[in-house]
Amino acid sequence: MAVKILIVTGDAAESLEVLYPYQRLREEGYEVHVAAPSRKKLRFVVHDFEEGFDTYTEKPGYTWPADIAFADVDPGEYAAVVVPGGRAPEYLRNDPEVRRILAAFAGDDKPIAQICHGPLITAATGALDGRQVTAYPALEPDMKAAGAGFQDSEAVVDGTLVSARAWPDHPAWMREFLTVLRGKAPLA
Repeated sequence: MAVKILIVTGDAAESLEVLYPYQRLREEGYEVHVAAPSRKKLRFVVHDFEEGFDTYTEKPGYTWPADIAFADVDPGEYAAVVVPGGRAPEYLRNDPEVRRILAAFAGDDKPIAQICHGPLITAATGALDGRQVTAYPALEPDMKAAGAGFQDSEAVVDGTLVSARAWPDHPAWMREFLTVLRGKAPLA
Protein backbone atom coordinates (compact mmCIF):
# COMPACT_ATOMS: atom_id res chain seq x y z
CA MET A 1 0.00 0.00 0.00
CA ALA A 2 1.32 3.45 -0.93
CA VAL A 3 2.27 5.92 1.78
CA LYS A 4 0.16 9.04 1.20
CA ILE A 5 1.08 12.66 1.84
CA LEU A 6 -1.44 15.51 1.85
CA ILE A 7 -0.81 19.06 0.64
CA VAL A 8 -3.38 21.59 1.93
CA THR A 9 -3.66 24.70 -0.22
CA GLY A 10 -5.96 26.96 -2.22
CA ASP A 11 -6.10 29.75 -4.75
CA ALA A 12 -3.22 32.25 -4.50
CA ALA A 13 -0.80 29.72 -3.03
CA GLU A 14 2.81 30.24 -4.06
CA SER A 15 3.38 28.01 -7.13
CA LEU A 16 6.85 26.82 -6.15
CA GLU A 17 5.80 26.06 -2.57
CA VAL A 18 3.10 23.68 -3.81
CA LEU A 19 4.77 22.12 -6.81
CA TYR A 20 8.29 21.61 -5.48
CA PRO A 21 7.22 19.44 -2.52
CA TYR A 22 4.57 17.76 -4.69
CA GLN A 23 7.16 16.67 -7.24
CA ARG A 24 9.94 15.97 -4.74
CA LEU A 25 7.73 13.72 -2.60
CA ARG A 26 6.46 11.85 -5.68
CA GLU A 27 10.05 11.42 -6.85
CA GLU A 28 10.82 9.88 -3.47
CA GLY A 29 7.98 7.37 -3.98
CA TYR A 30 5.16 8.84 -1.89
CA GLU A 31 1.60 9.23 -3.20
CA VAL A 32 0.67 12.92 -2.94
CA HIS A 33 -2.83 14.42 -2.86
CA VAL A 34 -3.68 18.12 -3.10
CA ALA A 35 -6.56 19.21 -0.87
CA ALA A 36 -8.37 22.54 -1.15
CA PRO A 37 -11.66 24.10 -0.02
CA SER A 38 -13.31 22.39 -2.99
CA ARG A 39 -12.26 20.01 -5.74
CA LYS A 40 -11.52 22.40 -8.61
CA LYS A 41 -8.72 23.89 -10.70
CA LEU A 42 -6.62 26.04 -8.38
CA ARG A 43 -4.88 29.22 -9.50
CA PHE A 44 -1.46 29.69 -7.92
CA VAL A 45 0.75 32.79 -7.87
CA VAL A 46 4.46 33.57 -8.19
CA HIS A 47 6.06 35.68 -5.50
CA ASP A 48 9.41 37.17 -6.38
CA PHE A 49 11.88 39.58 -4.86
CA GLU A 50 12.62 42.54 -7.11
CA GLU A 51 15.04 45.40 -6.61
CA GLY A 52 13.33 48.59 -5.48
CA PHE A 53 10.32 46.88 -3.85
CA ASP A 54 9.88 46.92 -0.09
CA THR A 55 8.23 43.49 -0.18
CA TYR A 56 7.76 40.64 -2.62
CA THR A 57 5.81 41.07 -5.85
CA GLU A 58 3.02 38.81 -7.06
CA LYS A 59 2.26 37.56 -10.57
CA PRO A 60 -0.10 34.88 -11.90
CA GLY A 61 1.33 31.38 -11.58
CA TYR A 62 0.38 27.86 -12.57
CA THR A 63 -3.01 26.22 -12.34
CA TRP A 64 -3.37 22.81 -10.74
CA PRO A 65 -6.29 20.50 -9.95
CA ALA A 66 -7.25 19.81 -6.35
CA ASP A 67 -7.66 16.07 -5.80
CA ILE A 68 -9.93 16.34 -2.78
CA ALA A 69 -11.98 18.88 -0.82
CA PHE A 70 -11.02 19.58 2.80
CA ALA A 71 -14.39 18.25 4.01
CA ASP A 72 -13.63 14.86 2.43
CA VAL A 73 -10.13 14.45 3.92
CA ASP A 74 -9.62 11.69 6.48
CA PRO A 75 -6.31 12.65 8.12
CA GLY A 76 -5.91 9.02 9.24
CA GLU A 77 -5.26 8.03 5.61
CA TYR A 78 -2.18 10.26 5.38
CA ALA A 79 1.29 9.91 6.89
CA ALA A 80 2.15 13.63 6.73
CA VAL A 81 0.94 17.03 5.59
CA VAL A 82 2.57 19.89 3.69
CA VAL A 83 1.35 23.46 4.24
CA PRO A 84 2.56 25.82 1.46
CA GLY A 85 2.58 29.59 1.67
CA GLY A 86 1.50 32.39 -0.60
CA ARG A 87 -1.67 34.31 0.17
CA ALA A 88 -3.82 31.18 0.52
CA PRO A 89 -3.08 30.64 4.24
CA GLU A 90 -4.50 34.09 5.06
CA TYR A 91 -8.01 32.88 4.26
CA LEU A 92 -7.57 29.11 4.70
CA ARG A 93 -6.81 29.53 8.40
CA ASN A 94 -10.45 30.57 8.83
CA ASP A 95 -11.74 27.31 7.31
CA PRO A 96 -12.84 24.93 10.08
CA GLU A 97 -12.15 21.89 7.87
CA VAL A 98 -8.50 22.78 7.26
CA ARG A 99 -8.09 23.51 10.99
CA ARG A 100 -9.59 20.05 11.71
CA ILE A 101 -7.07 18.46 9.36
CA LEU A 102 -4.03 20.26 10.81
CA ALA A 103 -5.15 19.67 14.38
CA ALA A 104 -5.38 15.93 13.65
CA PHE A 105 -1.85 15.80 12.24
CA ALA A 106 -0.47 17.79 15.18
CA GLY A 107 -2.45 15.74 17.71
CA ASP A 108 -1.15 12.47 16.26
CA ASP A 109 2.44 13.82 16.08
CA LYS A 110 2.57 13.18 12.33
CA PRO A 111 5.10 15.07 10.21
CA ILE A 112 4.07 18.59 9.22
CA ALA A 113 6.07 20.59 6.67
CA GLN A 114 5.17 24.29 6.63
CA ILE A 115 6.70 27.12 4.65
CA CYS A 116 6.39 30.89 4.26
CA HIS A 117 2.84 31.94 5.27
CA GLY A 118 1.73 28.31 5.76
CA PRO A 119 2.36 28.45 9.52
CA LEU A 120 -0.60 30.84 9.80
CA ILE A 121 -2.83 27.78 9.36
CA THR A 122 -0.96 25.68 11.92
CA ALA A 123 -1.01 28.64 14.33
CA ALA A 124 -4.81 28.86 13.99
CA THR A 125 -5.07 25.36 15.49
CA GLY A 126 -2.97 26.27 18.55
CA ALA A 127 -0.38 23.67 17.52
CA LEU A 128 2.58 26.08 17.50
CA ASP A 129 2.41 26.94 21.21
CA GLY A 130 5.77 26.09 22.74
CA ARG A 131 7.29 25.00 19.42
CA GLN A 132 10.29 26.36 17.51
CA VAL A 133 9.50 27.52 13.96
CA THR A 134 10.51 29.72 11.11
CA ALA A 135 8.24 31.38 8.55
CA TYR A 136 8.36 34.29 6.16
CA PRO A 137 10.27 36.83 8.30
CA ALA A 138 7.39 39.32 8.34
CA LEU A 139 5.39 36.70 10.28
CA GLU A 140 7.72 36.71 13.28
CA PRO A 141 5.16 38.66 15.41
CA ASP A 142 2.39 36.23 14.36
CA MET A 143 4.48 33.21 15.29
CA LYS A 144 5.38 34.72 18.68
CA ALA A 145 1.70 35.60 19.27
CA ALA A 146 0.90 31.91 18.60
CA GLY A 147 3.33 30.97 21.38
CA ALA A 148 6.15 29.79 19.12
CA GLY A 149 9.82 30.59 19.33
CA PHE A 150 10.90 32.15 16.02
CA GLN A 151 14.21 31.44 14.28
CA ASP A 152 15.23 33.22 11.08
CA SER A 153 16.76 30.13 9.47
CA GLU A 154 16.49 28.08 6.25
CA ALA A 155 14.85 25.18 8.03
CA VAL A 156 13.79 24.63 11.64
CA VAL A 157 13.01 21.15 12.93
CA ASP A 158 11.03 20.73 16.15
CA GLY A 159 10.17 17.06 16.50
CA THR A 160 7.91 16.25 13.54
CA LEU A 161 7.35 19.93 12.63
CA VAL A 162 9.62 21.23 9.86
CA SER A 163 9.45 24.91 8.87
CA ALA A 164 11.07 27.10 6.23
CA ARG A 165 10.96 30.82 5.38
CA ALA A 166 10.15 30.77 1.65
CA TRP A 167 10.87 28.98 -1.61
CA PRO A 168 14.60 29.86 -1.71
CA ASP A 169 14.91 27.51 1.32
CA HIS A 170 13.45 24.48 -0.49
CA PRO A 171 16.61 22.32 -0.50
CA ALA A 172 17.17 22.60 3.27
CA TRP A 173 13.43 22.34 4.03
CA MET A 174 12.80 19.21 1.98
CA ARG A 175 16.05 17.59 3.12
CA GLU A 176 14.98 17.99 6.77
CA PHE A 177 11.36 17.03 6.10
CA LEU A 178 12.38 13.87 4.25
CA THR A 179 14.62 12.89 7.16
CA VAL A 180 11.65 13.21 9.54
CA LEU A 181 9.28 11.54 7.07
CA ARG A 182 11.54 8.55 6.43
CA GLY A 183 11.73 7.98 10.17
CA LYS A 184 7.97 8.20 10.76
CA ALA A 185 6.59 6.85 7.47
CA PRO A 186 9.25 4.85 5.62
CA LEU A 187 8.55 3.52 2.17
CA ALA A 188 8.54 -0.29 1.83
